[in-house]
Amino acid sequence: MAIEVLIFGAGAVGAFYGSRLATAKNARVSAVCRSNYNAVRTNGFSVTSPKYGTYVWRPSNVFSTPLEARKSGIAWDYIVVSTKALPDVSDDSQLLEGLVGSPTAVVLIQNGLGVEEPYRKRFPHASILSGVTVVSAEQPRSGEIKHSRWTRISVGPYLPNNDAYSLSNENETATSRNLTFVNLLVAGGIQDASAYSHEKLQLVRWHKIAINAAFNPSSVLCGGPSNAVMANDPLFHEFLKGVMEEVLETGPKVIGQPFPSDFASSDLLLRSTQRDPTGGRPSMWADWEQGKILELEVILGNPIRLAQEKGLNMPRLQSLYALARMAQRMRIENSSKSKI
Repeated sequence: MAIEVLIFGAGAVGAFYGSRLATAKNARVSAVCRSNYNAVRTNGFSVTSPKYGTYVWRPSNVFSTPLEARKSGIAWDYIVVSTKALPDVSDDSQLLEGLVGSPTAVVLIQNGLGVEEPYRKRFPHASILSGVTVVSAEQPRSGEIKHSRWTRISVGPYLPNNDAYSLSNENETATSRNLTFVNLLVAGGIQDASAYSHEKLQLVRWHKIAINAAFNPSSVLCGGPSNAVMANDPLFHEFLKGVMEEVLETGPKVIGQPFPSDFASSDLLLRSTQRDPTGGRPSMWADWEQGKILELEVILGNPIRLAQEKGLNMPRLQSLYALARMAQRMRIENSSKSKI
């Protein structure tokens, strides 16, 4: 029997992983598209990759809305959500109403912390899987996916009550579905896909926050310098290191476990960034340039709140959060005034 996968939010990241999943045996991969619907419906996704070459992926079904996907009557085994996480704008979990059944696992490939809770609360009987990736991919034109480098993705079951219910059927089911999904990725050529426990995956999220929370809002607040420019400036280097260290010290205290020894230190992360020849800028800067709402809550706000629940403060993140929120507020207010 075919494994039915729905890519919900078929942008660059979702479409790239969807195209790889589609090559796995017995996988049927469909997509809900928005602005790129007409292009994908007509021509599929054209993918270029230094690792996988150039190819076309035609989803088994292309839907323009969640309603169309619901009307298909397909029982989805996996729904992969790869949209921006903007809880201050909307609760996107409601868009999956009528798509998630008891055999469904919802896979969240999104930045930040706390992205899983809305889905867990709305779909308590479904398996919620949490994914973190470092893939570099973009969609320069509708339906054209350019994969530049990296494929690594880590996925783990979201089990916030794991200690109390570690032997429950629900947790065993979530862990089994998680392993099946990772095996599909590996079968699709993503050899560095890894299945992690709940705790280790949440540590991965905190580790990535150390990078995103340091570089993303900083680039926005400073007018768009690249990651390498920021990391190579002596004063800014010390600032970035301070933010990263604050996150790396707080995360294990919130989770209750230390980072694995193979997780890179702040010094190693910064040295790697200093040598980056691409001139790449944080994705938050691109969102700012395009006038989009920024992922401030999941990258800055939620880490601060999770720390406060444990009696911990994050003054560096709190400063970045306050500054970035005010910058976004003023831009929105000024934009509204200009339209009057």
